Amino acid sequence: MQIAVASGKGGTGKTTVSTSLALCAGSAVQFLDCDVEEPNGHIFLKPELTESIRHTVTIPRILTDHCTYCGKCRNICRFNAITMFGQTIISFTELCHSCLGCFLVCEDNAIVRDSREIGVVERGQVGDIDFVHGRIRVGEPMAVPLIKAVKTKARKESLVIIDAPPGTSCPFVESVCDADFVLLVTEPTPFGLHDLKLTVQVLRTFAKPCGVLINRADLGDERVERWCQVENIPVMMKIPFDRIIAEGYARGETLVESRPALRKPLENLLQELVQ
Repeated sequence: MQIAVASGKGGTGKTTVSTSLALCAGSAVQFLDCDVEEPNGHIFLKPELTESIRHTVTIPRILTDHCTYCGKCRNICRFNAITMFGQTIISFTELCHSCLGCFLVCEDNAIVRDSREIGVVERGQVGDIDFVHGRIRVGEPMAVPLIKAVKTKARKESLVIIDAPPGTSCPFVESVCDADFVLLVTEPTPFGLHDLKLTVQVLRTFAKPCGVLINRADLGDERVERWCQVENIPVMMKIPFDRIIAEGYARGETLVESRPALRKPLENLLQELVQ
């Protein structure tokens, strides 16, 4: 089973929750940190990384000596990664989505395959947790190919916990699209409710079941909980604000390390999610 822990808003505590759930699994579990632009699951789980694989994407390289400037490659590219000015043709590799359409339409053999490194996928172990995360190259605009590379490491025979990136854009969608359930971590604030609504709307477009965990539940108001009741979305757990948890977070500690009393509720939550 795959359980994705996500949030429409950054800073709600999804990594704190996802890493703690992994520690509460009680058996072999896999943790995939798909927040490749800012992975921090390793700060809390502290795995021993034993594998690092460079990940590249296919990009076109145009042979101007063979090009007849027909414009077919430019016309097929939805992302404007190829443009042409008279007898000058330019490819913008950072915009290329590696769809390979330009290779198919070029009849002059003027396009050859090249590659560009976008980041690394690293793997390690900590206790019973098989840890995998991606680290995108600084300045790389597209995270989705690296997220896909991280997800290829998912083991079908074990419980997989995915730490998804914040927001509702393509990296979020790619991270949760194969999950069996999405746990949304939010906070009882106007910003938390606004972004929670956006996230639920996205999940409903592809009928993805979800539930809500309210973090720092006693600091805001009850509008998040009331909205969840109206929308028939289960509030599966509430964690109150606790200075000890905040101090532990600053030291790189998980919830179950800074507040051991939360282990049993998190174990019950994980059992409920699996069932």
